[in-house]
Amino acid sequence: MAEGTEVKWTKKYVKVASYEGVAGDVKKVLLLYSGGLDSSVMIPWIKENYGCKVVTLTANLGQFMDDMEEIRKRALALGADDAIVADVTDEFVKTCLLKAIKANGQYDGYYLTTPLGRVLTCKVAVEVAKKVGADAIGHGCTGKGNDQVRFDSGVLNFAPGMKIIAPVREWGMGREEEYEFAKAHNIEVGKLKRCPYSHDDNLWGVTSEGKEIEDPSVSPPFEKILRVCSTPQSAPDEAIDVKVTFEEGFPVAADGKPMNGVELIKHLNRIGALHGVGVTVLIEDRIVGLKVRGVYESPGAHIIITAHKALEALTLTKEELFFKRGVDAKWAQMVYDGKWFEPLLSALNAFIDCTQKFVTGTVTVNLYKGNCKVTAVESPYSLCDVTLATFDAEQVFNKNASAPFIELYSMQMRTANKVRNNTDEEIKIWGKCISSKRY
Repeated sequence: MAEGTEVKWTKKYVKVASYEGVAGDVKKVLLLYSGGLDSSVMIPWIKENYGCKVVTLTANLGQFMDDMEEIRKRALALGADDAIVADVTDEFVKTCLLKAIKANGQYDGYYLTTPLGRVLTCKVAVEVAKKVGADAIGHGCTGKGNDQVRFDSGVLNFAPGMKIIAPVREWGMGREEEYEFAKAHNIEVGKLKRCPYSHDDNLWGVTSEGKEIEDPSVSPPFEKILRVCSTPQSAPDEAIDVKVTFEEGFPVAADGKPMNGVELIKHLNRIGALHGVGVTVLIEDRIVGLKVRGVYESPGAHIIITAHKALEALTLTKEELFFKRGVDAKWAQMVYDGKWFEPLLSALNAFIDCTQKFVTGTVTVNLYKGNCKVTAVESPYSLCDVTLATFDAEQVFNKNASAPFIELYSMQMRTANKVRNNTDEEIKIWGKCISSKRY
């Protein structure tokens, strides 16, 4: 190619990866089906363009809004050869959310709702594909998002020889073209909830993208976007206290009532959503290099992880807390980037599990119009000794040891400045900084 020649992108999708399914070779596709516009259009599109059988799989991960039986019937009505619903909500909590809570799983304020859900969906998809004799798995990811990375790498981790097709990545249709395709194939658009936003949800929260959300210069119209949470303006005028009890880092009771993981998260989702907590607006740095804004609702996750962090602050040492914050951040980044099956993540989980042995106790959280604040924490393993920390007159803490400690503690800093002869110069520079108009 001559120097300076411009490389132009062509709209035609060309399959390059060895794992991508090819029309004529694929005999049966297991399609991950949500019941929305994209996946509904995919059923007739795959049959027309691949000439193969289509079996749909809908993973029940505790979604807020979906009617699983209605989704199953819709898939059959659209021509699916079979439609399967797998309820894996309990497994989702035990295999994914348990680890997320212990790791305070947050990516810049995002509770990783979608990437956590994709992990289990990939596992179940491979299991079902083998059971029904599918030689390919299909999903509705675009070529611009994170989920294509999570799905493709996750499926291939469980089934290296499995073929994958991604119709939305291939067909080049926009939202309006999809509606036209739906009409041309007698798909009732009204039933697909013609909505300007794209939503994905599970027990851990809801993500929303599209339209005004995509433009960072525009304030999102939350009253139109939010699916489960109240806006602060519409939330109750009276605050409420919620007590969350943990055992070894995992929540086991709310307000003194023992619950299993699914029940407890649903309970806190209801309370948190009513009071408008856990709503985040974030500009993501996607795996493929794009910056994209999204709106996220995670009321239960926000309450649980806020409480969990407070309990860790009470029961872990300073060194444990400082080191774990770095581990938690790396854990979240890897999960976001679709690296759940990376060996390093197993090592991080092992360390995190070791820190949770004494993270047991009860946390009181106050909810009020979008705010979630910890007001009290108690634990049998509390490292906060009131008799030592009190400002009242007492003789428990030996204050006579404080000054000698400070002398030794500051010795290396003072010695360095003396040896380097820069104490006076440092003071002058500091003086210039605080007198500058910029400060």
